[in-house]
Parts: sequence; C-alpha cells; structure tokens
Amino acid sequence: MAFEGLSDKLGAAFKKLKNKGKLSEKDVRDAMREVRLALLEADVNYKVAKDFTNTVTERAVGSDVMESLTPAQMVVKIVREELTALMGGENERIKTAQKPPTVIMLCGLQGSGKTTHAGKLAKMLKKQGHRPLLVACDIYRPAAIEQLKVVGAQAEVNVFEMGTEDPVKIAKKAIAHAKDYGNDMVIIDTAGRLHIDEKLMDELKRIKNEVQPQEILLVVDAMTGQDAVNVAKSFNDLLDITGVILTKLDGDTRGGAALSVRAVTGKPIKFAGTGEKLENLEVFHPERMASRILGMGDVLTLIEDAESKIDAKKVGEIEKKIRQNKMDLNDLLDQLNQVRKMGPLKSILSKLPGMDKQLKDVDIDDRQMDRVAAIILSMTPAERENPSIINPSRKRRIANGSGMRVEDVNRLLKQFEQMQQMMKKLGPKATKGGKRRRLPGLGGMPMGGMTPPNMNDLKGLKK
Repeated sequence: MAFEGLSDKLGAAFKKLKNKGKLSEKDVRDAMREVRLALLEADVNYKVAKDFTNTVTERAVGSDVMESLTPAQMVVKIVREELTALMGGENERIKTAQKPPTVIMLCGLQGSGKTTHAGKLAKMLKKQGHRPLLVACDIYRPAAIEQLKVVGAQAEVNVFEMGTEDPVKIAKKAIAHAKDYGNDMVIIDTAGRLHIDEKLMDELKRIKNEVQPQEILLVVDAMTGQDAVNVAKSFNDLLDITGVILTKLDGDTRGGAALSVRAVTGKPIKFAGTGEKLENLEVFHPERMASRILGMGDVLTLIEDAESKIDAKKVGEIEKKIRQNKMDLNDLLDQLNQVRKMGPLKSILSKLPGMDKQLKDVDIDDRQMDRVAAIILSMTPAERENPSIINPSRKRRIANGSGMRVEDVNRLLKQFEQMQQMMKKLGPKATKGGKRRRLPGLGGMPMGGMTPPNMNDLKGLKK
C-alpha cells in the first residue's frame, strides 16, 4: 500500500520521542532529521521536505509542547496538522457551471489512466444524481475510443464520439449535444503522449479555449514518484490546471507525489484512484490521508464506503434474524456478499486505527470468502434453511459441487452451529432495556469476524 514505508519510518521516529518522556530541543531536531530522511526516501520533493520539517520544528520547540505533560503526542499532532496543510488542508469539490453543463477536461500523459478514470469519475457523478456524458477526444491512440465506450457501458454512461475528427470540433459538438439531451456534466477524455510535447499542449490549449471548462483535471500516476510532480508542474504552467487525480495509490508506491503536488503546483489533489474497478475512486481528503500516513486509520472513509455500498435494509433484516435466533446459511451468504462489496478485507481493516502495522505481514486471502460462498451455493434451498439435515452423503455431494473437501464443509457447518449457539445466548441481551445493542463480530466465522456494519451506528459515528 502507498505510504507503507513512510508510515513505518515516521512511527519509529515518534516512538523514540515517546520513550524519552520530557523532550529537549535536540530531541525534536533529531526526530525531524529522521522525518526529513523518511520523506525524501518516499520521493517527496527536497524543498517540500525541508520546508515541512522546518515548520514542524519551529512549532514543536515552542513552550506549549516542551512544557506539555505529553510532549511526544503534541509533536505527532503538529506533524498531522502540517501534513494536512501540505496536502491542501481540506478536500475541494468540483466547481460547477452556473448554467449546465459543467465541463470537466481530463489531461495527462499516455498510460496515466485518463480513460479509465474518466469512467470512474462518470460513475461517481452518476451515483450522486448527475447525468454525465463522456466525450472521446483521444483520436490518436489505437482503440482509445473503443476503450472509452467499454468503460462508459460499464459505468452506464453515454459516450459521445465523432471518430477521428478534429478533437476541438468534437468537444464543441459534445457540449451542444449535452445541452440538447440534458447532460449536466461533460467529461472530456483528451489525448496523451509518451512525453510532454508542443503538439499535445497546443491541442489541449485549443480545446480549453473553445469549451472553457470549469475543471481541468490532470491524471497523474502515483507510481512514477517525483516524475509525477514534474509532469504536474509542466501541465500547470501551460494549462493552469484546477486539480489532480492521483492514480494507483493502492499500489506499492512511495507516495511522495501526494505530498508534493500541492506544494509545487499550488493545485489540489481532488480524487485518488485506489484500485482497478470503476468503484475505486475516492474524494481526496488531506486530513484523512494524513491520519493514514501516521497509522491512525481512516474510519470516516470506511463509514462512507459502508453507507454507499452496503444494503442497510438487508443488514437490518439479518440483525433481526440474529436477535430472534433465526439466521440460516442464506443470511450468511448475504453477509459475505455485503462485505465483498466494500473491497478487499485487508483494505477494509487497514482503515481501522492501528491495524495497518498489525496487517503488514499478514496474508489475508479474500478467496476464502469465495470458497465459503461456493459451499453454500452447492447446497439445496432446504439445506441452507436447515443445515441439520445435511448428512454424510449430502456433505460429499456439496464438497464435490463446490470443488472443496468434506472437511471444509464440516468446518463451515461446525462454525455456523457455534455461531447459532452464541446468538441464542445473546438473543435476549440484544434488546436489553428496550434498546438495541450492537452484536459482537462473529469471531469464529470463516471471515475472521467480519460482519457488515450497522448502518444506524455508522451514521452516529460519522456525526
């Protein structure tokens, strides 16, 4: 995951401070030297790293910190605040046109992920109630138009294209089409090159002058490290971009681009790509990213993921069955599907405070969910509703049908039986005093205790 190495090194530096109790100015300066080295190793721009540690040192050697009962915690607090400020302070929304449509122009080098992220952005906007239109202005790269059509179909968003016509003409016609057909958001996928050149920039400038976009978003590959910042600076100097979409933040990247882009260009990171699926696009929140870097987790993003991807009605039905001790294997299958919607388990758990370090050397196999689902789907409806009727011959049939072993079927049935016994004991307590209480995670289940969150509880946490 991004920032993994940086998080470890920052954690080690702060641990030394915590072990000292009372801090001297030398302790702070030594720690900041380690922080600066950690930032440079994460591919953060040298000037940005230097200015950052100087600012933190200046604040940390003040009397409020030195005379505090918990000076090390105060230093961490200052680092978190400065990291947040370094990445922009707060998330910035897309600027909308006073009169629709709002025009968003995506640009970047070839291979940065423009076309895929055009689809991701369109899907996100559609989910928010907008009617986006994708526009194919990359007429040079082979199959670029077809790729956008495929992405558009997956996002269930229309694509406007005119073959290999002049991209400026295509963009202008697309705006007129959007007005005629009620599209309030127009996302223009422009052409990229393997490197920045005069022809690319001239074409982008002509499109910008013709359609006057509210947003010019530069799509930058986080895996390219410091080069990503150099690319961002070049595009910003020539086009005056309004923001950045940083891709592949889920990959094995040092993450320096996320910490340098704002400081070098003055333009915010507005979105972050966190996976290959169209759903894997997040609004970039500097304060949440700062928390992740410092190993404090990101509970708010986890809550928002749960609210957007989990069916609250189904969760409520399952909870009701649990309280009445009527849960069957159909309900367990529903639970697995709810959890799978939120993405890889390791990604979910890493957003919990302190879990990133615990999960570092742990190999969580998401295919285990698929195996459990395969076993349940190999059962008849009667067997799912009443697992007690499953005798040895049925177990063999289920094992053969799911491609698993009889031992795997036995293990699932035993764990489910233990869970039912536990729920039977907890049943009356779940509504003690007339108030509904959260049931604990199913620790004995094959998912390692993962159950879909209670939506009402999540909303309470968010407030």
